[in-house]
Formats: sequence, structure tokens, C-alpha cells
Amino acid sequence: MTTLDRAAVAAVDSTGQVAEILDLGEHLLDALWRVESASLVPAEAPGGLIVAGMGGSAVGGRLALGAIGPRLRRPLVVADGYTLPGWAGPDTLVLCSSYSGTTEETLAAYDDAVARGAPRVVATTGGALAERARRDGVPVIPLPAGFQPRAAVGYSLVAALEAAALCGAAPSLREEVEAAASLAEGLAPQWGPDGPEDGEAKALARRLHGTIPVIAGAELAAAAAYRWKCQINENAGLPAFAGVLPELDHNEVVGWPAADGLSAVFLEDPGAHPRNLLRSELTAEQAAAGAAVVERVSARGETPVERLVSLVLLGDLVSLYLAVLRGEDPVSIPPIDALKAALAER
Repeated sequence: MTTLDRAAVAAVDSTGQVAEILDLGEHLLDALWRVESASLVPAEAPGGLIVAGMGGSAVGGRLALGAIGPRLRRPLVVADGYTLPGWAGPDTLVLCSSYSGTTEETLAAYDDAVARGAPRVVATTGGALAERARRDGVPVIPLPAGFQPRAAVGYSLVAALEAAALCGAAPSLREEVEAAASLAEGLAPQWGPDGPEDGEAKALARRLHGTIPVIAGAELAAAAAYRWKCQINENAGLPAFAGVLPELDHNEVVGWPAADGLSAVFLEDPGAHPRNLLRSELTAEQAAAGAAVVERVSARGETPVERLVSLVLLGDLVSLYLAVLRGEDPVSIPPIDALKAALAER
């Protein structure tokens, strides 16, 4: 059995990505403080919240939508492109989230929000986005520098949750965030490199190794499934895909008998609709007809934010261990770098 201890991780993890994953609980608490430091003023927005961002900077909006769930009072959508939805305007709060502050799509979305007269909040470390916000007197949630954007997930999640509360789209979930931080701090030693070799994250990574993972979930677990997919893509350098229950039972499930080389991972939230939990169980049975590996993973915690965070932490560590098993440095993303360079030349 390949060990996944701290030495094995350090052998490929040149920039210490593992420390950033294990510090998720600390990041959540620090994010609450950083939102407070931004001195945000409540902005009544009957049109709801738009989170404008890409990749790791947008994932907080997707996760926030899952965590809020049926408690959502107004629309909350992620705008992952150059423009905002056509209905955006003065009654809509726009959170422009770009870790670097230089993401071209998010800069364009910021300018679109200006043109539409939409109130804005910015979450960034600096760059052109911070400059535009300062120019326009727009509040900035200051993010800590030195991370990969995908490693700042705790900050992007809290920024989105706080913006949703700020504009009346959702209740404040600060207490749930604090509880989730405590849970993450307890789970990190169990699942991290210093934990047992048969711990859940290490064992799951070993079972998925050599396969192409397809991650599925319902409700908040669907948001976590997308995070797993993205982390496996970037950290492990692997193809991975995400699906949403119950929709996938009306199409994707038909393809599982021919799914040679794929693994199926079903993320489950004990608080989900009972029929979705049943669907997860039954769909896993269907996937077993062709999948190389089928896994069902249950979230931990009492509140929706806790359960979401537990799935995020687990998936981040699984993706890291998959990188170790493949001998891949999790910081390395050559295709993204090459694409950005090509775009910059045109």
C-alpha cells in the first residue's frame, strides 16, 4: 500500500498546498473578520445577489447557494462569464470575486455592473479590480495574498454568504460558519497526512486512483460535487465530472452500464429530501453495473454549512492524495497557464 503520510505529500507538494487545505477552519473564521473589516453597509436588493467570478473565485457563490438552500429569500446566481444576466440592475447587488484581481471575465462583469447601475462589493487581493473599486468608492473585502485561488475557498464562501445576508437574499449564517470552522479543525487531523492510513480521505483516494471520477449529489451535496470535480481537475491533473440528482436519473444513469474506467462517487447530505437520499442509494446500485468503483460518502455535521464544509474538506484532501498517487505537483496547472498566455497575445 502506498503511504500518504506527510513525507509522501511533501515529495510532490512543492508549495505546501496541503497546509492551506488543512487550515480551512481557520480561513472561515479569518474570512468573517475580513468581512467585518470591510465595513459593509446593508444594501436592500429586491433583485437578489449575483456573484461574478470564475473558477476558484466563483466557487464560493455555488457553495453558498447550496448551504442556504430553501432559506434563500431572493435570487442568488453565479455569473461566470463576461456579462451579467439581462435582468441585473440597480435592485441587484453584485459581488465581484477575483482572487488575483486581474481575471478578465470578472473585470468585464464589474464594468457591466457599473453600466447597469448595480451596487457592488468586491472580494480580492488587489489588482485592477481593487483599483476600480477604490476609484468608485466600492467596498472591498480584503483577501490574504499568497494562495492559489482555489485554496481560498473558505474566504469566497464566507464572502458570498455575507453578501447574501447583506442584501436580504438570505439570513445571516455566521453561527453556522463558526460551527463549521470548529468541525473542520477537528476533521483535519483525522483526514490529513498525519492521520491514519485507513482514514476516509486516504482510503477513498486509493480506491479512485486509476479511474476517471464522476461525482454526484443532490441539493447542497451537488454544490460540493462540483467542487470535488474542479479540485480533482486542478490538483490531480485528472479529468473529472459532476452531476446533479435527481436530474441525472433522467439521462446520465442510462450511460453507467457502459462506464468502463469511470468511478462513481455519490455525496450525500443527511438533511436532503428523503427521496433524493433514496435516489442516491438506488442510482449507486445502477452505476455499479459499469463503474470500476462506486462510493457513497456522507456529510458530517449538524447544520447545512457544517455538512457542506465537511464535504469540501474531504474532497480537497482526496484531490491532493490523488495528486500524490500520480506523482503530480498540485500547484501545477500548465493548460490553464498556456491558455491565459495565448489569450493575452490576442
